[in-house]
Amino acid sequence: MERKWWKEGVVYQVYPRSFYDSNGDGIGDLKGVTSKLDYLKELGIDIIWLNPIYKSPNADNGYDISDYRDIMDEFGTMEDFDELLCEAHKRGIRIIMDLVVNHTSDEHEWFKKSRESKDNPYRDFYIWKEGKGGKEPNDWKSCFGGPAWEFDKKTDEYYLHLFAVKQPDLNWENERLRKAIYDMMKFWLDKGIDGFRMDVINFISKDQDFPDDKMGGSKYYSNGPRVHEFLKEMNHEVLSKYDIMTVGETPSVTPEIAGDYVDESRKELNMIFQFELMGIDEGKGGKGDVIPWKAKDFKNVLIKWQEALKDKGWNSLYMNNHDQPRMVSRFGDDKNFRVESAKMLATVLHTLKGTPYIYQGEEIGMTNVSFDSIEDYNDIETLNAYHEKLNEGIPKETLMEAVHKSSRDNARTPMQWDDTLNAGFSKHDPWLKVNPNYKDINVAKALKDPNSIFYYYKKLIKMRKEYKSIVYGDFKAFEVCENVFSYMRTLGDERLFVVINLKGNNEKFILPNGIKYNKAEVILSNYDDENKDISNIALKPYEAIVYKLL
Repeated sequence: MERKWWKEGVVYQVYPRSFYDSNGDGIGDLKGVTSKLDYLKELGIDIIWLNPIYKSPNADNGYDISDYRDIMDEFGTMEDFDELLCEAHKRGIRIIMDLVVNHTSDEHEWFKKSRESKDNPYRDFYIWKEGKGGKEPNDWKSCFGGPAWEFDKKTDEYYLHLFAVKQPDLNWENERLRKAIYDMMKFWLDKGIDGFRMDVINFISKDQDFPDDKMGGSKYYSNGPRVHEFLKEMNHEVLSKYDIMTVGETPSVTPEIAGDYVDESRKELNMIFQFELMGIDEGKGGKGDVIPWKAKDFKNVLIKWQEALKDKGWNSLYMNNHDQPRMVSRFGDDKNFRVESAKMLATVLHTLKGTPYIYQGEEIGMTNVSFDSIEDYNDIETLNAYHEKLNEGIPKETLMEAVHKSSRDNARTPMQWDDTLNAGFSKHDPWLKVNPNYKDINVAKALKDPNSIFYYYKKLIKMRKEYKSIVYGDFKAFEVCENVFSYMRTLGDERLFVVINLKGNNEKFILPNGIKYNKAEVILSNYDDENKDISNIALKPYEAIVYKLL
């Protein structure tokens, strides 16, 4: 396995709108990120992933871009970005940016020209179709609800939008469009950024027959017919010319499909975000239909991906981001064992093979929020789903319960810096309300407590740098009992054995047969008061232990 900085690094995801407000307008900004670089350096991370900071009318919080080469007004100026990049690099921190090229905003100059007339040179930058029998060109559904097509009176045709109406899809079949995107990517890479996280990158190639599909159409645009051709071209024209990292967001991939994206010999992407773990608590009703998750499913998903990519690719390791609920609320216990379960989940993420991603606030154990009114929510996906299901007759109480568990705004509430007004995020009313628990859960408090989640993350990051078996070693899982996840990481003579209690009950763990050692040294644990004889362990709720076997 070839050594790479992006394999050895730890990524910290910054959602700029919610990170830190430097100018008192209630919205986080680039100067705010710059002002907190020393905090991130203290944590020990190596790479920052910035959610979109480009010019945008914010129909989908920056994922609707109106100018790829300018900065969103609320976030600052290009000079502010240049300062952030320079100051991060001074501290040995790299920066990767969100690349959103499946769609733009309908306020992008390309789209404005595209909709002017059918013979405009930019018409074919987007996907336009005639209707069928007075209806949409096909029955595809938007990921945000409703049809995936919008009628435009000016030219009497429909344009495709797999997301919001204000997010028309780009036409990757057009070579001029692809070249324009590659030129834009070079613009940022030449500035010195260190790579891209690519938004729904496996949606860029659509089946050109655009057939009907009662299931919503995703099988005709997810992992589409030319997606690998396009990514190979992107790699050849742009990515291969820089020492950067790339991670693609790829909904609905299997390990077999993923291999084609990340196999180093294919020269496409370094790694992808897959969503299989994110689906283990989804019922038949989709994201809002939350059902209890099973420890065996949790383990099986992680083991499957560790084994599937071990010889030909690289895993990304995450449990929450700006699109997902808070992981301690989802996979831990944010009431009775918030600290213990947050540390346990972090141990899993940082001891598996792959690159770990920390979402802002995860390192202090921030939780889901339960606003009383739907009016307090901002997320377009949440609002569309709520009103759509309300019209279907589902009671408000049922819908609000789903919102509290699964809304993307759970992750987007402002970062909790201290216990002052607005959690120290802003002196102004923030764009989204702060989680009321900020008085108890905040950075200032975590930094004063040597046993805090923050310092546990710091230990994990340091451990990952000290033990190369965590980065490059072999992975082998052992099945002992349903709620316990145990595995070995091995590189040469270095062996680390990890024991994880995934649930809130006491569990008995007996070392599997065949594991030989002279001495088992505990190098990390989220409980400090136990006799941790490796041969016979009484695990507490959510306990995590890492042994070095000698």
